Amino acid sequence: MKNLEFLTQNKTDLTWAGTLIRDFFLSAGLPEQYADLLKTLIVIVLILMLAWLANFVTRKLLLAYIRKVIKRSKTLWDDLLLSHKILDRLANYAPALVIYYTVPTALTAYPAAVAFIQAVISIMMIILGVLVFDSLLNILHDVYKRFPVSKDVSISGYIQVGKILVYFVGVILILSVILDESPMVFLTGLGALAAVLMLVFKDTILGFVASIQLSANDMVRIGDWIEMPSHNADGPVTEIALNTVKVRNWDQTITTIPPYALVSESFYNWRGMTESGGRRIKRSINIDMKSVKFCTPEMIEKFRKIRILASYIDEKEEEMRQYNETHGVDDSVLVNKRRQTNIGVFRKYCELYLHNHPKIRKDMTFLVRHLQPGPTGIPIEIFVFSSEQAWPVYEGIQADIFDHILSVVPEFELGIFQNPTGDDFRMLRNG
Repeated sequence: MKNLEFLTQNKTDLTWAGTLIRDFFLSAGLPEQYADLLKTLIVIVLILMLAWLANFVTRKLLLAYIRKVIKRSKTLWDDLLLSHKILDRLANYAPALVIYYTVPTALTAYPAAVAFIQAVISIMMIILGVLVFDSLLNILHDVYKRFPVSKDVSISGYIQVGKILVYFVGVILILSVILDESPMVFLTGLGALAAVLMLVFKDTILGFVASIQLSANDMVRIGDWIEMPSHNADGPVTEIALNTVKVRNWDQTITTIPPYALVSESFYNWRGMTESGGRRIKRSINIDMKSVKFCTPEMIEKFRKIRILASYIDEKEEEMRQYNETHGVDDSVLVNKRRQTNIGVFRKYCELYLHNHPKIRKDMTFLVRHLQPGPTGIPIEIFVFSSEQAWPVYEGIQADIFDHILSVVPEFELGIFQNPTGDDFRMLRNG
């Protein structure tokens, strides 16, 4: 067969065995047709015995010895050869090659049967070869995943592309065997099918290109927490493959995103937060503007008794006293004299309280500020970073901070703004 020339450069000629058997039966007086039939059957049995012997030697002796050597070895890759059954698949070549090269001896009078059997065996060997290369790619992936770099850069997409190429070559070789044509005939005809192939493998091609961009630009790694509202994804990346990126959402559902969507659309990657060692707390409380006022001497004395405010109150009072004396301020008018306000002292209290909090990072952005007053009062925004990043712990720290701050607001004679409810109107009517 033309397509098998690359496999059959050196055939083993065992016709002499068949000739000896045939001559033996003819000398015994058997008719020629029976002698030929018995010769064929005996040679077939001999071929099957040779195939069994080849299989026995390969598996029971050679493969068993290799297994013992591998088990004694301390290296990783040879153990993967056993776990992925590459050696077992290679061992199947021994009986297949024996039958392939000796079957013409048994069926010299049946060339069509010889061609059919050799074609079937060729297809089997091609399939075995494809499976061997598939297992080799799996081994390569398993070895790579044991290196620390695999946590940052995934090669799943490249492994899948390699498998596609291996299976593609396998299909071409099988078709060449079935149609009795050279593989080059199919390869030269691929140009005309390029447009169809690009349409069929559009997602695969886009995914492959996107995987390269994601890896080259270090946009996404396995374990990154990403948020992509357009695809309802919010959670850690569990797998980066050729056609899909899997995200396990915080509600334990799985969202699959095409890799090219991560390149063409915007998404949040919270890796920077994880690597920074802090997690942002950004939340405001609204102060009722009607409760803001200058501090009275009684209020100053009260605030001075608050431990973390004592030094601040003394320093601020001394600063204002010196300013008022230097400028000869007429304090008969309230607005002439520099005075502390309850909201200013409260803001400073929040700052000092957070500065003394053991779970707040002091080396990262640290703000307690006023925002633009509006219909809901004066927002006092806290913008700091927690040293704890785990979600439950982080939420607990944030809740504790604001529980405390909301509880101390009345101590500064301030009020929290909230929209009135039915009870508020009822108390106003009854009051």
